[in-house]
Amino acid sequence: MKLTIGHLYPDLLNLYGDRGNIQCLMKRCQWRGIEAETIAFELNDTIDFSGLDIVLLGGGSDREQMLVCEKLRELQGAFKAYVENNGVVIAICGGYQLLGNYYKTDQGMIKGLELVNMHTEQQEGRLISNIVLKSDLFDMPVVGFENHGGRTYIGNNQPLGKVLYGSGNDGQTGYEGVVYKNVIGTYLHGPLLPKNPQLADWLITQALRRKYGEDLELEPLDDTQEKEANDYIYRRFVK
Repeated sequence: MKLTIGHLYPDLLNLYGDRGNIQCLMKRCQWRGIEAETIAFELNDTIDFSGLDIVLLGGGSDREQMLVCEKLRELQGAFKAYVENNGVVIAICGGYQLLGNYYKTDQGMIKGLELVNMHTEQQEGRLISNIVLKSDLFDMPVVGFENHGGRTYIGNNQPLGKVLYGSGNDGQTGYEGVVYKNVIGTYLHGPLLPKNPQLADWLITQALRRKYGEDLELEPLDDTQEKEANDYIYRRFVK
């Protein structure tokens, strides 16, 4: 078995340790004997989404997001088709905001990719905190760090989780992130996946099932250290 991970524009969208997320996905595949490769795409590269099994869209400044979104708008049709065909996407912070219809900032409107029916608006003050979620997708809590000025409104879409500690999407609803088909968008970084092996394995599992069959299950790994790191954050801020 083999998975190909597309890392979109790491030279521009890598504020929050996104390369750590790539390394985590690669190692968790390799430890199981699953061949994995990562293709890093720069701004002027052609992207063939049909050749990708997981897509990572990271975070950047508003200026960098605008540059990236202008380019991705040219690929919107192909990206949308990939998503609707159950393509696996993990989008973090700025990348999460780009999934939606628009991001309204002080500098103007960034038109989003319209992959998920949601939107973001910049408001006064930043939401900065460690954050802990309870997600219906996992038995373990989801932990990370948030630092965002945008407030994201996901409408009727499924959130990634309920906030146990922190602010979440908008600091008011008590929910964080979004799940749409095989797309996860979230403000959590740090990087996200090394502290949340359950989320990393969800992405890998969905990609393998899409490619090789629905009955596929991952071989368990010894996640003692990862679970200890996750549990430390949970106990420090929730219990």
